[in-house]
Amino acid sequence: MPFASSGRFALARPAMSSFTLGTRGSPLALAQARMTATALEEAHGWARGTVSIVTVRTSGDRIQDRPLAEVGGKALWTKELDLALLAGETDCSVHSMKDVESDRPAALRIAAMLPRADVRDRLIGAGTLADLPRGAIVGTSSPRRAAQVRRIRPDLHTVSIRGNVATRLAKRDAGEVDATLLAAAGLDRLGRGEVGSPIELDVMLPAPAQGAVGIECRADDLRAAALLGAIDHPDTSAAVAAERAFTLALGGTCHSPIAALALVDGENIDFRCEMFSEDGTDHLADTARFAVGDLVAPAVLASAMLARAPRSIRRLFEP
Repeated sequence: MPFASSGRFALARPAMSSFTLGTRGSPLALAQARMTATALEEAHGWARGTVSIVTVRTSGDRIQDRPLAEVGGKALWTKELDLALLAGETDCSVHSMKDVESDRPAALRIAAMLPRADVRDRLIGAGTLADLPRGAIVGTSSPRRAAQVRRIRPDLHTVSIRGNVATRLAKRDAGEVDATLLAAAGLDRLGRGEVGSPIELDVMLPAPAQGAVGIECRADDLRAAALLGAIDHPDTSAAVAAERAFTLALGGTCHSPIAALALVDGENIDFRCEMFSEDGTDHLADTARFAVGDLVAPAVLASAMLARAPRSIRRLFEP
């Protein structure tokens, strides 16, 4: 397994031993790892460069010619990072939480979330979906986005495109597709906030955990958990936990067009969610309000929605 350290270990103070972050090597993943390293160094008063970043090439990075659903799903983004973490080669892993499967190994725990960024999608290629010409081709590897686009504009064609942000933008610029959709948070973190037009939430609800960066450590590593706890953003953690509980109860995978957004309002969460058939023709939406930390409520909501969903949606959640 190839590992390449981006920096040296350094002791910020006598009580501090080396601390390493594991991450994928994409520009966005590295940007998020640097954000996490900086947050840790500032929270603990460590010298700049104390936290070391270790890049791990995942199966998802290697396999670019097929949709994730065909070759193993979201675990392709986490498997090698998990192995490095469990082997003690890293102290924690930094993840884009929307790419992390909802059912995680018991030996690992999400110990912190950075403050959530813009949860919206951005459309690249037109001001709005309504502005696209009839029959235009929209490139996206997300079943959710494909279903939402086709529900709004049944005349549009969606095709799968893979690759990092730069690769997808290049494919659009080369005319391989007329438009594409990317997460606003990723574009902002890459310094590309001027790219694309944001799609408002009443038009397209985001993927569960979109815009959230999570940091995972070994479940029995109390030292790492305590260090990471200092940079946890409680509202983001509460919202993402609710969205992931909803997805887990559905049995949602990368095959499943699901949208969900939890917004913390004091001691409560306002929750919105949607499920779609593959082509977006069938659609189910619901809302709920429940206490922060209540992970039963989103699971119950998921079960109730699944029970009343048409066959075209329900079959997407069957084993």
